[in-house]
Amino acid sequence: MTPKGVSGRTAARLDRWQGLSGAALAAFLLFHLHFESSILFGKEAFYRVVRILEAGFLDPAGHGFPALTVLVALTLFVLLLVHAIIALRRFPQKYLQWKALKQQAVSFPHADTRLWLVQLITGFSLFFLVPVHLLGIMLDPAAIGPNQSAYRIVEQGFGWLYLLLMPAVVLHAVIGVYRLVLKWFGDKVSRGVSQKLALAVGLWLLVIGTASLVTWLFVGQSLTLPVIPYSPN
Repeated sequence: MTPKGVSGRTAARLDRWQGLSGAALAAFLLFHLHFESSILFGKEAFYRVVRILEAGFLDPAGHGFPALTVLVALTLFVLLLVHAIIALRRFPQKYLQWKALKQQAVSFPHADTRLWLVQLITGFSLFFLVPVHLLGIMLDPAAIGPNQSAYRIVEQGFGWLYLLLMPAVVLHAVIGVYRLVLKWFGDKVSRGVSQKLALAVGLWLLVIGTASLVTWLFVGQSLTLPVIPYSPN
């Protein structure tokens, strides 16, 4: 349904930008969770991944450039803002709209309707959760390392944030990509195959995300204060 005051052409253009920004954020999430899961192979593995991502191979000292992390975080924040602002036009804004949406979900219990509701709820929560995460990264980019990250998660309480953020962002991204695939390539792909693939990817990301968070908790519990930045032998 086209929002009031928005032409069909403008609505189509906004849909395209919403889809592209969402796809870009989902692609980043896919890489991010796999990079993060390097902690499963030990502190040194995570340290090496961070150094590569921060272009440590260009730094004579080998430490890398934390400014690159800030640049990525700022880019993500802009993408998130664009995506959220465009998506907000589809949020029910009045009580009667919410009531009609609830009635439709009950009267037509279609799987895709439930998925849209899940995406709606997770999207609303991410509007608050993701900026907190990005702000923490931007304010202290040099603190990304095995020991410092574990300290932030365990001692500074960020573990609770990630416990809420990780499943919400995975569900939102996987459902969003699934719906984009059906919207853009619905005449070329099978709905059933798309659902199975989305389920497999979503479960995999939840598994590695949960395993990484549990590992971070164990690493954080083993730290001694004050925290000394990790350095490989």
